[in-house]
Amino acid sequence: MEQNQNKHRLIEAGVKKAVALALERHRRLGESIAVWKDGQVVIVPPEEIPSNPGS
Repeated sequence: MEQNQNKHRLIEAGVKKAVALALERHRRLGESIAVWKDGQVVIVPPEEIPSNPGS
């Protein structure tokens, strides 16, 4: 059980890092992102993408 929890933590950390890198890349390259908010797709311009997502 503990081994599975450790795997889940590692996977979650890897996914969070990948998302942060992707957001930073979009922000740096001036590319918008699409997010799901209140049941609709919302386009976020690069200048509104947070530089430290999740912090």
